[in-house]
Amino acid sequence: MPVRRLALTIAPTIAMALLAATAAPAQQEPTAQGATPPAPPPFSAEEQAAMAAAMAKFNAMPDTPGTGPYPAIKEIARNLPGNTVYRPANLAAIKPGTLGVVGWGNGGCSPDGASQRLHLAELASHGYVVVAAGQILSGPGIEARPPGEQGERTSEKDVMAGIEWALAENQREGSPLHGLIDPNKVAVSGFSCGGVQALSLARDPRIKAIVVHNTGLFPSGAPMMAGMTSDKAWLKALHTPVLYIQGGKTDIAYENGMDDFKRIDHVPAAILNQDTGHGGNFMDENGGPAATAAVNWLEWQLRGDAKAAAMFKGPNCGYCTDSHWTYERKKLD
Repeated sequence: MPVRRLALTIAPTIAMALLAATAAPAQQEPTAQGATPPAPPPFSAEEQAAMAAAMAKFNAMPDTPGTGPYPAIKEIARNLPGNTVYRPANLAAIKPGTLGVVGWGNGGCSPDGASQRLHLAELASHGYVVVAAGQILSGPGIEARPPGEQGERTSEKDVMAGIEWALAENQREGSPLHGLIDPNKVAVSGFSCGGVQALSLARDPRIKAIVVHNTGLFPSGAPMMAGMTSDKAWLKALHTPVLYIQGGKTDIAYENGMDDFKRIDHVPAAILNQDTGHGGNFMDENGGPAATAAVNWLEWQLRGDAKAAAMFKGPNCGYCTDSHWTYERKKLD
């Protein structure tokens, strides 16, 4: 699906990031035939208006605290101004050494750390400090900025900076998070371009779980967004179980994600598909079924939760029999 049409079918914050990506020539690798793919045409005034209207509607949606036992908030920490933090609001209710950490890459590698806010609050409400690359550039009370004024797209270094900040705060005297985090419960996750960022970081030995949404690594020579890098060889560096959550055959990332899954043969892997297209459930209340699946994976992989594990393993596993999902797995049983 051409980028200009794809943008009209996905979450508006990602569409805006794609719009920004087409404003400058894409830094693309040559194709296998040696020719550089042409840059996509600019969006029409009508397409831009449709995306702006969708963005305004999403901005008006209230933040949600999630459905977990620890209602969540989002904030910008004073000593981490370039990232957005999602965490349980009442840290006094947290038992020391129990919080997990999730580093998050935004769709479109957007600098908007609130672009998947409903999903991230859901994760945080289950006892995680989720740190998204980028500042709060959307949501209730935030004046929408044109793509060219949002700033540079994020990199995997920005995602890792969030993880390292959380681990440092766990050690810092006087930090609200001091002593609350288990440094062995660290995951990385992301959506679309942000999922590629997550996969690039998965080799870090501190990472214990991976969940990526609507994404897959590009083969050599494939056209990519400006500044984006991707290499199927990264898959060999995976050292933890990995879950892919895809949007079915209409998802622009479907083929790349399915190809990743086929190539992974040395660590446990699972892939879930639902017919949502590339936008997934990120505009749904509390992140919808995809957020629930991500929580289940994290609870199993990081906390050994048996009920969560039963959703993915065994002959009658929850996702094996759930008609809303198509599920495949390797090395999980």
